[in-house]
Amino acid sequence: MRLSHSFGKTLREAPAEAELVSHQLLIRANYIRPVGAGMYTFMPFGYRVIRKIWRILAEEMDAIDGQEMWMPNLNPAALWQATGRWNSVDVLFKLKGNGNREYALSATHEEVVVDLALREIESYRDLPRMVYHISKKFRDEPRPRGGLMRLREFIMKDAYTLDRSEAALDEYYPSMIQAYFNVFNRCGVPTVAINADVGAMGGKTSQEFTVPHPQGEDVFIACDNCGYAANVEAAEFVREGERPATLAALTKVETPDCKTIADVAAFIGVPTSQTIKAVFYWWRPRYVETPGEGQLVFALVRGDLAINDTKLVNALGGGFVRAATEDEIRAVGAVPGYASGVGLTPAQGLQSPGVMVMADTSIEYGGNYVVGANEEPYHYTGANYGRDFAVSKLADIAQADTGHKCPVCGGRIEAKRAIEVGHCFKLGTRYSAAVNATYLDENGQPQLIYMGSYGIGLDRLMAVVVELHNDKDGIIWPDSVAPYQVHLVHIGKEGDGTKARAEALYERLLAAGVEVLYDDRDGLGAGVKFKDADLIGIPWRVTVSARSLEQGGVEVKRRSASERQNLTEDQLLGLLKG
Repeated sequence: MRLSHSFGKTLREAPAEAELVSHQLLIRANYIRPVGAGMYTFMPFGYRVIRKIWRILAEEMDAIDGQEMWMPNLNPAALWQATGRWNSVDVLFKLKGNGNREYALSATHEEVVVDLALREIESYRDLPRMVYHISKKFRDEPRPRGGLMRLREFIMKDAYTLDRSEAALDEYYPSMIQAYFNVFNRCGVPTVAINADVGAMGGKTSQEFTVPHPQGEDVFIACDNCGYAANVEAAEFVREGERPATLAALTKVETPDCKTIADVAAFIGVPTSQTIKAVFYWWRPRYVETPGEGQLVFALVRGDLAINDTKLVNALGGGFVRAATEDEIRAVGAVPGYASGVGLTPAQGLQSPGVMVMADTSIEYGGNYVVGANEEPYHYTGANYGRDFAVSKLADIAQADTGHKCPVCGGRIEAKRAIEVGHCFKLGTRYSAAVNATYLDENGQPQLIYMGSYGIGLDRLMAVVVELHNDKDGIIWPDSVAPYQVHLVHIGKEGDGTKARAEALYERLLAAGVEVLYDDRDGLGAGVKFKDADLIGIPWRVTVSARSLEQGGVEVKRRSASERQNLTEDQLLGLLKG
């Protein structure tokens, strides 16, 4: 490729809104261009990188018996309604066609795959199977950010397994995990595999592949002592503390201007762990389709901890939660800022009277708590679970954080920021049961198909590569995903013979199968061309100049190194082949 013919130009400055290094460099180096919020065009250089990542993914999927296919991005609403996700996936793009027919733009492809399984799988002889595709996905992200990190339109590798049993799924699953490690290692992206919440995908368990990064949007918990790691939405930890030997009397005390846990604890003179934090939510279960229908949930957690919304939703049995309004809180007899479970009647189910009181198990590891008195400006001291207030359900709804005790070894865990680059799910029969996708076993009896789902975002992976491989001058592409192997630069004046030698070398490299970006632009000095070469980040820079020719060949520099060497053309070809 001649740089004089390339579509688009490099930029000296990044857009003001570009915060992440990858966002800045990919735009400046002419790899991507924004079209709208969360939507980007991959320029020719960028698309070459995507194709390199695509090839690596295909090779690793093929190596574990994957079969590549192509599925539509426009899905009939009936497919999503059949699995119950038409109204539960909040980022689903929905549209209507002729005849008022409803469709979804594919956010993922479980619905299409399980529909295919329903049609194509007849008996145990048709299993197991693994299919995958690499295609566009669409999600109506409310806050796209970070360039290629969070998009509304993106490229995804989705793989799906179909198995006869949970045991068969479990047996195959490690091979997919290893394939993911292979993909990320080949792309120059070392990852950590952690336990994660299954979220809207559903199923049994999931593993998330993350890259520790100070600006990552995810938080994961890690124990350096034993290696335990989990996404903060699924991380467990040991609650510390014990119930007091003597239960104090429940006493109402005036607490003026004390609405926060810290204010109350300081005023009463107790640690925050001797308080109970109360948070009200409005909960709509998955099976409830009317947006206004639902129930108030009163979530309690010890004052030194925080509630994790995902854990809360899972403990409730799924659905959606939002912060309750003041009117909704007062309607059950509680007072915002001074609420507690004392005096509230806990209830189960949507039609039950009272309020659903969901408490973290941490309230069992302490007592004589300071809690709201449901009256402004008063709190109770000496409140104890079981004696003074009841709950509908105890569950793990607290967020693990730095300093908490590891559930595996008892050591101390640490919260770290990270970028998610891949996710593997054991879906089990979540989707096959919804549409009755079965196969006939050896005895002729119908059995549900067990599914797995495995995703990697190509755009995001490309951005993470840049986040990990750059310097002050630009991108440093790993060889495996670089758009070209060699950045050939011509430096010289008209009539000095350098242009002819550079042209001849360009043709020779192409004939040898080397991918070359040739900077043949006239009228530009060495400084400009070298700055562009560093910004674009191709692994090898080869310079043809009067000086290099005087020394018997070409100047060769590795993008990731500072040393330069002069080689003959034959030596250069030998180096590149090696």
